[in-house]
Amino acid sequence: MSDKREVVNEIFDRLKLLHPAPVCELNYRTPFELLVAVILSAQCTDKRVNEVTAVLFEKYNTPEDFANIDVRELEGLIYSCGFYKHKAANIIKAATDILCRFEGKVPSEVDELTTLAGVGRKTANVVYAVAFGGQAMPVDTHVLRLANRIGFVKSDRPEVVEKALCEIIPHDRWTEAHHLLIHHGRYICKARCPECDKCNICEFCDYYGEISGNK
Repeated sequence: MSDKREVVNEIFDRLKLLHPAPVCELNYRTPFELLVAVILSAQCTDKRVNEVTAVLFEKYNTPEDFANIDVRELEGLIYSCGFYKHKAANIIKAATDILCRFEGKVPSEVDELTTLAGVGRKTANVVYAVAFGGQAMPVDTHVLRLANRIGFVKSDRPEVVEKALCEIIPHDRWTEAHHLLIHHGRYICKARCPECDKCNICEFCDYYGEISGNK
């Protein structure tokens, strides 16, 4: 094992001590509900999405439900998630595609998921990893920020960050690493005020080295 791989494993071993059971914080009961929740989560917090879906999924929760819903009603139900018109249209189209092309079941492969309306690579990776137990590295704003701060990669392009992380993180840790970076970014390495005094990977972090004068 290379020295770099050993350092990467050490970083994620330490993060796991801070975040022992990192999981997706979106509430869902089925792969389809997760798909809808992830589409809604674009430019929106998981907390707000969970508030919206708590009401939404009580009435509508299957591809059939959403394929037949009135678009204006759906827009009203998801309004507070932002970009509600675009999201409503995509959810209805994705539900229709699932019924017509996938026999009513959410596809379990990333390449098929990305053919659905409103489903980019990040969304597909989340559904693949969380709903179907696959190994994937979805790159959201937290993962993008931390990958750059720590020094795993220097890029603002999600596809570049995903490739770089997948190259240095063992395949069987991709999904776990994704969740660890999200939790660390959400609760400790925050965007505006990172709490470096609570972090246990400072010695490996480029950002901390810069602000502390150690690099």
